[in-house]
Amino acid sequence: MDNSDLRAGLETGFINKSIYSDPSLWPSLLTNDPDTGKKILSNLISELRSCQEYWIFVSFITTSGVASLLNTFEELEAKNVKGSILVSTYLNFSQPEAIRRIKRFKNIDIRVSSSNAFHSKGFLFRRNDLYRLIIGSSNLTQNALATNKEWNLKVVASSDSEIIRQTFLEFNNEFNNGILTDDSFLSAYSKQWLYQREIAEINKEIESIEIKSGIRKVVPNKMQTAALENLMQIRDKGQNKALIISATGTGKTFLSAFDVKQFNPKRLLFIVHRFNIAESAMRSFKEIMPDRTMGLFSGIERNDKADFIFSTIQTISKSEHLSRFSPDQFDYIIVDESHRVAGDTYNSALDYFKPKFLLGMTATPERTDNQDIYRHFDYNIACDIRLNQALKEEMLCPFHYYGVTDLFINNQPISDVTKIRQLEREELGKRIIEKSEYYNSDSGKIKCLVFCSKIETANALAEEFNKLGKK
Repeated sequence: MDNSDLRAGLETGFINKSIYSDPSLWPSLLTNDPDTGKKILSNLISELRSCQEYWIFVSFITTSGVASLLNTFEELEAKNVKGSILVSTYLNFSQPEAIRRIKRFKNIDIRVSSSNAFHSKGFLFRRNDLYRLIIGSSNLTQNALATNKEWNLKVVASSDSEIIRQTFLEFNNEFNNGILTDDSFLSAYSKQWLYQREIAEINKEIESIEIKSGIRKVVPNKMQTAALENLMQIRDKGQNKALIISATGTGKTFLSAFDVKQFNPKRLLFIVHRFNIAESAMRSFKEIMPDRTMGLFSGIERNDKADFIFSTIQTISKSEHLSRFSPDQFDYIIVDESHRVAGDTYNSALDYFKPKFLLGMTATPERTDNQDIYRHFDYNIACDIRLNQALKEEMLCPFHYYGVTDLFINNQPISDVTKIRQLEREELGKRIIEKSEYYNSDSGKIKCLVFCSKIETANALAEEFNKLGKK
């Protein structure tokens, strides 16, 4: 900022005279930059946590946007920091579930603009006698606050500055004439929003059928293509082992199938730790190579003649089953969840077979017992796709992660090492349901997966959930 800019700002009231000497309070541009981790959301959370009152006025509000600020709103409610939020129903974009979640907070007054053309986007925070105003392009959505290319200008001014006076004039006029978000409004708007969504889904389905003619074709994505090239280079260098590190959900199985297709082995062994995973992997391989014979070697199915065999490690590792195959029976062997290969069960199978190429796949190569998984694959890393990178490449849908404190009864934490008595079971069941309903899902319909350390714990909680009305 040069002297002429500063002078102009002071004369217009855009910059307050009492604070211009502090560079940290000068106007700044807020943007999202996934490469550096810079987010508009971080700035909003910081301002919310340090303010004494706030005002938010945005065109669109979604459950993802509210979820990003949920814990912060909870903190502000505990401190009784008042908030006023104004949104619109323009194009039926704002989600009714998002408005419902905001309404749970007693310290927030949320209203809907009565104007059909309300398209404002701004955030205002009061801290003592100073106001921080952010105005730009960001709505209250996750993408706008964290990933989209957004521009927002942040200025700091005192209560007697012209820009603050004008902002309050505009906000109060819209807010005071806004529609109350009571049950009647939410019921009517929810029906309207759902209808609009159903029409959009129908149009999307029709468009998809017209473009694809109902034919599904699986092709490598950008990151899989790079991994396939790396695998080729590893083999060109005379190496016969490699490891794929790829976050859950990024398509490790399809990636392995694409590589098997380019390797073109006579026979393949795919080793997993669960039968249902073997079945799923076989279905994926059939999509890529429908002309090859495939079979399962586990449980009651013992197909040892197929070109491609999918087996659980518990079955294939037994000596009587290994003896049915020669050590060089398989040209290509894949080990799924290969962070498990440090165990004796895997060693017996991997020490027996001598494939032309061995491929390991895992999302978590680092082990808490410090076992070196990489050495089993000669430290050849074909790809390393971690969660943040997968999200950035839009290989995975974004998600929100919340840490919930333990439940305490009589000052004792309820955990997997605590015997679950009747009282504890009831309280724990209520706590889980209470928190799941609080954080909820975008649709407002909860699907919950509960990990338990013991079968008796799982049965006890299932019984309690049923008593509380959860099937």
